[in-house]
Amino acid sequence: MVLTALDGEAADSIAERRFIARGKDGDRTVVLALPPSSADPARWAAEAMSARKLALPGFVRITGLGTSSGLPWYTAEYRPLLALPAVLGAHGGPLPEPTVRALGASLASSLALAHAHGVAHAGLSPEAVLVGTEGPRIGCFGAARVAGPDGCARSAVSWLHPSCLAPEQASGGKPRPAGDVYALGAVLSYAITGHTVPETGELPASLRSLVSRCLARDAAQRPPASALAEELADARAEAPRGTVLDVSAPLPLPGTVIAALVRQSAALLAAEVRIDSQR
Repeated sequence: MVLTALDGEAADSIAERRFIARGKDGDRTVVLALPPSSADPARWAAEAMSARKLALPGFVRITGLGTSSGLPWYTAEYRPLLALPAVLGAHGGPLPEPTVRALGASLASSLALAHAHGVAHAGLSPEAVLVGTEGPRIGCFGAARVAGPDGCARSAVSWLHPSCLAPEQASGGKPRPAGDVYALGAVLSYAITGHTVPETGELPASLRSLVSRCLARDAAQRPPASALAEELADARAEAPRGTVLDVSAPLPLPGTVIAALVRQSAALLAAEVRIDSQR
């Protein structure tokens, strides 16, 4: 099997190490995910299994589970995707507001679906958001639950994004939907400013109230994900000049991001051609 880190995300500092994996014959390509080396492999495997059973739109679709030399893994269908930090890197900075609103509406809708099933994602962060022309997919399912059981503080876990961890989860509280809303606020702040903890006045006025409500320290003051999805969808603005609109996609992605996705696909195709030439 040939492995390539997905946008440099093989680092041990995020909730899952992701690779583009190709069979030696080059006839099958998947995303392969492994746990951080310091994570409890049994807890990580249990969350991967739960994510596969949940199988909701907007979440990474897990196609296979297994263990190799005691290390659990899962595979997911491959499509050109960039983690949100790589999206901002490709664009050269924060994203246009219409793109952020569309991204937020899609993420909130996916979270609302999970919440309607009685499930908290408990792992949303910029690194967990994978963006492609067909819309975003959320990975890193259950990262907070992997970090430790309820009652154990999670604030010192190196591969959890501290700014995306709701205060009640950081102190050991059970991950609940309100914690996902807090993380969504941090992700939206990151997408529009480049920071999960925005400075005063850094957020555009049109998003300031929404993000602030998401980031309320009191979980009871945060709005439900379903309400956020409606609010973000209703307020979407026209895409700015330079934005490429794919009629089959829910996101108005900037041309710089489209180009980065094309480069990823081209690199994979070139690797497959090399495999073919070596047969």
